[in-house]
Amino acid sequence: MKRIDVAIAVVVRHDRILICQRKSQDTFGGYWEFPGGKCEAGETLEQCLCRELREEVDITAKPLSKLSVISHNYPHVQLTLHPYLCEHVCGEPKLIECQQALWVEPAELRNYQFPPANESLLREIVERLSARAPDDAP
Repeated sequence: MKRIDVAIAVVVRHDRILICQRKSQDTFGGYWEFPGGKCEAGETLEQCLCRELREEVDITAKPLSKLSVISHNYPHVQLTLHPYLCEHVCGEPKLIECQQALWVEPAELRNYQFPPANESLLREIVERLSARAPDDAP
């Protein structure tokens, strides 16, 4: 089975998180996701995040901390997701590789349909960001 390492950016701006809706013709079309993608040969996870954010939504963000790594097997691929909590630096999301982009509050994430591999990540984000004091970074 094919194995893929994916870097995921959980980008935070003003206590809201950037989510993107996959294009309808993509795998899991219409589902929501965090921007990111496959790591290229010789690329660190942080470099992958920065590249993918430019390619997918044309924004800049700074990785702050690593979240829990997730391994998930789909029938066609074995995924290892490497999520990072990131601080938005600049740029407004452009719809380059997605059909919609929204900034949502952590508690609102449950209102959107994400691929099954994201289930534990969604819980971790809500718990971690809901526990922050209002003045905490990002």
